[in-house]
Amino acid sequence: MPVEEAPDDDDVRQSYNVAPGYHELVYRADVPYYGAGGSRHSNENSEEGQSETEGHAKQLVGDTKETRYKLQSMKWGLVPFWTKRNPDYGSMMKTINCRDDSLAENRGMWNTMKQKKRCIVVCQGFYEWLKKNGGREKIPHFVKRKNGQLMCFAGLWDCAQYEGSEDKLWTYTIITTDSNAQLKFLHDRMPVILENGSDDIRTWLDPQRSTWSKELQSLLKPYKGELECYPVSKDVGKVGNNSPTFIVPIDSTENKNNIANFFGNAKTLAKGKEEEKEVLKAEEEVKSKGMNVENEDREDRKTVNKSMTESNAPLPVPQSDDSKAGIKREHDDDGIDIAGQASKAQKCSEASPSESRIGTARKTRSATSNGTVAKTSPAKPDGSQKITSFFNK
Repeated sequence: MPVEEAPDDDDVRQSYNVAPGYHELVYRADVPYYGAGGSRHSNENSEEGQSETEGHAKQLVGDTKETRYKLQSMKWGLVPFWTKRNPDYGSMMKTINCRDDSLAENRGMWNTMKQKKRCIVVCQGFYEWLKKNGGREKIPHFVKRKNGQLMCFAGLWDCAQYEGSEDKLWTYTIITTDSNAQLKFLHDRMPVILENGSDDIRTWLDPQRSTWSKELQSLLKPYKGELECYPVSKDVGKVGNNSPTFIVPIDSTENKNNIANFFGNAKTLAKGKEEEKEVLKAEEEVKSKGMNVENEDREDRKTVNKSMTESNAPLPVPQSDDSKAGIKREHDDDGIDIAGQASKAQKCSEASPSESRIGTARKTRSATSNGTVAKTSPAKPDGSQKITSFFNK
């Protein structure tokens, strides 16, 4: 799909371990900060649960007929537009994901976003943790499309401005639905995946559809395409760890064929002998040394094991509450960890405990708990591949 605006390549980089609170690329229609529909929020001080669709005060003049689309860096963990101050850690974790069934009625905190602020979250795949031994052990698995194309998650976005601040905060959430038959063994929830370049994506992003409908609700369903799912390194469970080997099967250091397959496309697509040498060098390092895990700058949060309704992923401990730090990152109720996102090179700068890991966390069955035709393009071993390049093919 077309992209009229995107961050500079120097401002984004690929991450293989995205956590809540990180800034990631989101694809959406190029509409004002108050969303589609040609009118501003009628009450920017509204509380959770109130509808924002009635009594719009001001009509936007000069709407363009042709829809433009953009890639934009947003923070994972939706902050509603009526929020006046930085939310606490627990509140932010509850808006990492949005359940599909919470959108069926025209009420609740998502009411404005689902009508006016829909988006697509683009990534290579996501992590889910398999519980074993009564939940005492959790094995991370990586899930991706079998055909190698990018995943396009249905999401919602919003824009808030805190009191006393001139800056706008752009945030998003990922919508979840019932797991399909293939992933039931992992968890009973999964992200809503829309088919790359499909009419479904065009419908979902269409800014002219500024009223929620049965057609939009019907798009939120388990993925019917073929997925590939396999165990990966437990190192992905630590916030800040980052390595291209996180999306390689766990036995790949023993099974040389898996490594060869992983780097095979990169060799084929390498432009010139120098680039091919770099690919071969990276492949040999993985074969000889196994996992090469780097830790992201300024990311030293510990993680803790908890149970969640949307995912079994580890939960990051707030930076302001080190006393509760645990051993691993495991979410409270729900969570989806994303891989292969082009992350903003600079981590989110807000000094608050609300920065957490990309995944969804929820304790109750509530509103918060319960692509484009992408060409296959292998990830560069150094993690520097730009996701924006997928939209320029």
